[in-house]
Amino acid sequence: MTVQPVENARHHVVVIGSGFGGLYGTRALKNADVDVTLIAKTTHHLFQPLLYQVATGILSVGDIAPTTRLVLRDQKNAQVLMGDVETIDLEAKTVTSVLLGRPTVTHFDSLIVAAGAQQSYFGNDQFATYAPGMKTIDDALEIRARILGAFEQAELATDREERDRLMTFVVVGAGPTGVELAGQIAELADRTLDGSFRNIDPKDARVILLDAAPAVLPPMGPKLGAKAAHRLEKLGVEIQLNAMVTGVDQDGLTVKEKDGTERRIEAQCKVWSAGVQASPLGKQLAEQSDGTQTDRAGRVIVEPDLSIKGHPNIFVVGDMMSVPNVPGMAQGAIQGAQYAAKQIKNSLVGKDPAQREPFKYFDKGSMATVSRFSAVAQVGKLEFGGFIAWLMWLGLHLMFLVGYRRRLQTALSWFFTFLGRNRAQMASTEQQVFGRLALEKLQEQQREKKLAESEQKAG
Repeated sequence: MTVQPVENARHHVVVIGSGFGGLYGTRALKNADVDVTLIAKTTHHLFQPLLYQVATGILSVGDIAPTTRLVLRDQKNAQVLMGDVETIDLEAKTVTSVLLGRPTVTHFDSLIVAAGAQQSYFGNDQFATYAPGMKTIDDALEIRARILGAFEQAELATDREERDRLMTFVVVGAGPTGVELAGQIAELADRTLDGSFRNIDPKDARVILLDAAPAVLPPMGPKLGAKAAHRLEKLGVEIQLNAMVTGVDQDGLTVKEKDGTERRIEAQCKVWSAGVQASPLGKQLAEQSDGTQTDRAGRVIVEPDLSIKGHPNIFVVGDMMSVPNVPGMAQGAIQGAQYAAKQIKNSLVGKDPAQREPFKYFDKGSMATVSRFSAVAQVGKLEFGGFIAWLMWLGLHLMFLVGYRRRLQTALSWFFTFLGRNRAQMASTEQQVFGRLALEKLQEQQREKKLAESEQKAG
């Protein structure tokens, strides 16, 4: 076990997670009289809202996932540690992370927990085997390989039913990610792959957007949801609402209608974007903090200053925090992390935590792109869609990318993709499809081996 050394008496802030909350919280402490340790299970800061463009060949991984160490290279009071945080001990003020079986214990004076969320299958985790989510780079690359691989298999198929199954793509979840992904799969088939095959016509691909809810983009209201649905239908996307997925296997899925009847959809390529579950670290915090609770999605119901009860030096931000009227979006994570950093700096000069002003979220609006040249946007009470909304969406996402070079590369990729037919990132491998499943099987075998060894010792 490695114990991180404390080289001086400066206030030590530990930040968990390298997403928007973790990165912006660390940056906000750049000029503070503190030492910051950012602990993350990946080496990169992921711009998650653009993952679907990696999955559909528009952008490269490097465009949306800069290396965290390089981003923070010039911040001299910041250190980056790679590891998956397994335990937070509030009494001992330690964080235990593990990298390749090697545990590391890091002490803290203040803590910002921004570990994010993972895909939720609403208690049906077995669905993940055949319907990957869209939360990580590995997810996006696997989905890209599954989409392109389905077309390649369809080119070789001689049976009509098999070909139809291979060319049916189902996206579960009609939120922003589902809408954006369904639109891009349809455009990929209609524009980019047009004329590339000899035995199939990619335009014959069937794209289905499923949701148990009665509307598309429910958080954005009926007007914008209807606009998005209309645009998707013009692209040829089939929208099936009030449809709950009850089973998923290699060849398709089972759907339960509102009236209780069930039906089958034959489809090899399925993508899940229907829900999120906060990091299990939230439950750990709640169990150690008397009175702190979590909501149904595992998010921590924080105090008005984003801390947990009895621990004014421990903040929960981003997808892990449950705050009324604060959506699980990048802006909520950024503003929450910057607020937490401000409170830490205030505590260094002796300000009483009991006198803190509560966190106030400034809603800058929400957007979702549907296809090239079309998006929907909600800014205050103003709701609109179309080309102007699409330009605003492009500009906003460029602004939040890290680094000028990355912004330029992304802008050029968008220019050639949306004005032309080709996409630069169309490479895929068989390993991307089966690597996750093989790794999960290996991890399960290792767990079973350790369990057997421990039982043998106990016996």
